[in-house]
Order: sequence, then C-alpha cells, then structure tokens
Amino acid sequence: MSEHFKGLLITALGVLMVVPDSLFVRLIQADPVTITFWRALIAGGLILIGCLVFQGLSGFRAVLRTGWPGALYILLMSTTAPGFVMAISLTSVANVVFIFASIPVFAAIFSRIFLGEPFSKRMILTLAAVLPGLGVIAYGSSENAIANWRGDLIALAVSASFAAALTAVRRVRATSMIPAIPIAYLLSAFVMLIWATPGQAMPSQWPLVLGHGAFIAVSTSLLTLGPRYLASAEVSLLILLESVLAPLLVWAAIGEDPGAWAILGGAVVIGALLISNVIALRRGRVRNSRRPPAVSAPR
Repeated sequence: MSEHFKGLLITALGVLMVVPDSLFVRLIQADPVTITFWRALIAGGLILIGCLVFQGLSGFRAVLRTGWPGALYILLMSTTAPGFVMAISLTSVANVVFIFASIPVFAAIFSRIFLGEPFSKRMILTLAAVLPGLGVIAYGSSENAIANWRGDLIALAVSASFAAALTAVRRVRATSMIPAIPIAYLLSAFVMLIWATPGQAMPSQWPLVLGHGAFIAVSTSLLTLGPRYLASAEVSLLILLESVLAPLLVWAAIGEDPGAWAILGGAVVIGALLISNVIALRRGRVRNSRRPPAVSAPR
C-alpha cells in the first residue's frame, strides 16, 4: 500500500466516522451542556489513553514546550465541542455543517492577518462565492422552523475558532499536537461539569453516549494522522464529504428536512470550495510533475 493511498484511506475513514456526530446530538435526550460534557469526557479520555500507550509522556512534554501557540490551540479547540453541540441544538444540522465547510476560508483570512501570507486570486474568488452562500443559508433560517439565526452565528463562531486554532498550530509544525487534543477535550468537559447534569443521559442512554464519544475519538485520531500523507487540497476535498453526508444521514434517520434555502446556500459554499480545491490540487500536481527527478547519492 502506497503512502498516498494510506493517507486517503485513513482520512476518508475519519470523515465517515465524524458524519454521525450531529445525529448523536439529536438522538441523545439531554440538554446541550450535558451532551457536551459526556462527548468531551469520553472522547478526551479515549484519546488520552491512546497517547499514553503509544507516546507515553514525551508527547505531552513536547506540547508544553510549544508555548503560547500550543496554549492558544488547546484553548480554542476546547471551545469547539460545546460550540458545535450548542449550534446543533439551536439550528438545523444542514446549516451547521454547511457553515463549517467555510473553515478553510477563515483559515486563509487568519493566515493573511497573523502570518502575513498573501491572498491568492483563487482564494479571493472562493471567498467571493462562499460569503453569498453563507448569506443564503442565514436568510433561509427565517423560513425554516428547525433553523435559527442564533445557531447559525454560533456555528460561524466555531468555524472561526477552529480556523484560528489551525493557524496557531502552524507556528509549531515540527511538534505533533495530537496530545493537545485530549487536554482540550478534558478541559472542556471540566468546565461543562459546572452546569451539566451527567445523570440526565446516563445510564439509561449509555450506548448512545459511549458511541458518541467513541466515534469522535476515532475520527479525531484518524483525521489527525491521515492528512500527514496528503496534500492540503486533497484533505479539504475529503472533509467536504461530511457537509454532504451528515444532513443526508439526519434527514434519512429522523426526517429533518434542511429546507430549500439551506440546500441552495450549502450548494454554493460546497461548490465554490470544491472547485477551489480541485484547482489547487491540479496546480500542485503540475508543479510536482515539472520538478526534476531526485538523484540518489552514490553508495
């Protein structure tokens, strides 16, 4: 198996494992804070065990040495779990995942502001298409009984927070930030415990609660490992699958109709990102094909 195919397989499995996330939130009968607590506690605990088994404490020491970028990454990632659950509880699943598809655009904006990276023409055109798409989704929230602009705003804030976390971690590329993920999740669980009612979901719903946390733990691990073997454009294309599959899964399982406006706006956002990433991928392959082949040193 080639490294590239291994990356495709791992990343695709990671995306498929995260698709049921929103459905779990819909099925678990508990308030959003309690769902967030169990989701973060179980996922964080499972990833923590995995890090200790495979890396010991060395990975955590490396994260601590990253300083403020690592601390900012942990803080921002700890806000994404409660933000996601709260957004799902206030608006439609389709609205949330379509808005989440805009994360690469936020990442490009933050990279321009904080890292001084210039905007490419491709990204400017992508932004010009994505923003109207988000506007259509927001407009449709007033036309759909399931959707709500408050949930849309939270989803937008989570997208920005996740993109900011990705921007911060780029300053410490040489360090594996996998051990930072359980720290972020467990920090989130600890804070949510102040308001959560753990007994509301357990033990009567333990299969759903444990399944929810386990799916997040596995998907997070796979989506951290897989992209190491792929171009960023390939990763972005695979992650777009969640934006398509998650609303369809919820629609099929519990009959949650995303509404015509959400579908239209989502199609604009996903279509713009799809075209943008395909162009980036093709350009990357052309550049690689023009490079002279590497010559092995004589033995």
